Amino acid sequence: MRTVTLGRSDLKVSEICLGTMTWGTQNSEAEGHSQMDQALAAGVNFLDTAEMYPVNPVRAETIGRTEEIIGSWNRRTGRRGDWIIATKITGEDGKARGDEPISGDAVGRALEGSLKRLATDYVDLYQLHWPNRDVYHFRAGWHFDPRSHDKAAILAHMEDVLQALDRAMTAGKIRHWGLSNETCWGTAMWLQLADRMGVARPLTHQNEYSLLCRLWDLDLAELSHNEGMALLAFSPVATGLLTGKYQGDVIPPGSRRSLNPTLSGRVTERVWGAVEAYLAIARAAGLDPAAMAVAWTMTRPVQTLPIIGATTPGQLAIALSAAELRLPPEVLAAIEGAHKAHPWPY
Repeated sequence: MRTVTLGRSDLKVSEICLGTMTWGTQNSEAEGHSQMDQALAAGVNFLDTAEMYPVNPVRAETIGRTEEIIGSWNRRTGRRGDWIIATKITGEDGKARGDEPISGDAVGRALEGSLKRLATDYVDLYQLHWPNRDVYHFRAGWHFDPRSHDKAAILAHMEDVLQALDRAMTAGKIRHWGLSNETCWGTAMWLQLADRMGVARPLTHQNEYSLLCRLWDLDLAELSHNEGMALLAFSPVATGLLTGKYQGDVIPPGSRRSLNPTLSGRVTERVWGAVEAYLAIARAAGLDPAAMAVAWTMTRPVQTLPIIGATTPGQLAIALSAAELRLPPEVLAAIEGAHKAHPWPY
C-alpha cells in the first residue's frame, strides 16, 4: 500500500481510507476491530468515521457507536498512533445533539464527544459533515434552488465556525479540518474567509464520487487542484451497485439494500444499464468490478483517496486489492465511453 501526502499538509496517509459507517449496525464491535486489523495488515493507516454513525438506519439511540468501537480498539491495543483518524460533526437532521445545526458552539461540544468516544486527545482531520444550507448533493440536484440562501447569514456562520476550529487547533485537539458534501461556491467562501481571518484553510473535501456519480469532475475538481485540496471519495462502489450484486433489481438478505431499498435514491430505471456497462468492462478485462471501481478513483487528475466500506472480510479484501491494481489504457478508455453513454444515472 502506497502512502501519499494529503493535500498541502504534513499527514502521510495510505492511498485508501477505511470507512466505518456500518459498525454498530451491520457490523459488530468485534467485526469492526477485525476490519481495523485487516486493513492495518494491508498497509492502511487512514480511517474515517463520524459522530452520527452507524447508518442504515441512523437512530438517535445508536449515534456515536462507531466512534466508540474505534475507541475500544484504541484502549485495548494502545495503538492509537497507528491511525490517521478523520471524523465529522453532523448538522441538522443527523440525529446528533438534538438535530442542531453546525455552529461554533456546536463544534466545541461535538468535538469533545468524539474525542471521548474515540479514546484520543486529538483528531487528525475534523470535517463538517454537510452544510447548514440546502445544496445539490444527495440527489437534490434535480430540484436545487439557491434563492433561499441568505449570503450574509451564511458568511457569518462560516466565520463563527472558523473561529471555533481555530480554537480547537490551537488547543491541539484538531490537526487539520475539512469539508464534506460542500459545493464549489461554499468551498470558495471557506477558503476566502480562512485567508482573510488568518486561520487554517480546509484541507480536504469528502464528497460522493464513483463511476456512477461524477459531479466532482467539473468545478470542484478545478477549484481543488488550484487550491491544493484532496478529495476523500465516499461510496466509490456506489453503495454496492458497482459490485453487481443488485443487478436484476434484487435485494440480497443482509445487504445494505435490505435496510435501504432505494439506496437513498440511487436505484432508478437508468442505473441498471449504467451498472451493466461497467460490469461488462470488468468482465472483458478479467477484473473484479468492485476492485476496478475503487482503482479507477485513484487515476483521477486531482488527488483522490477512496473511502472503502465492507461488511465481510472478503468484501474488504477485494476493496483493498485495488491498491495494487493498475487499470490499462483500454479499460480507462472503455470507462470513459460508458460514462458518456450513461451520464448521471441517479
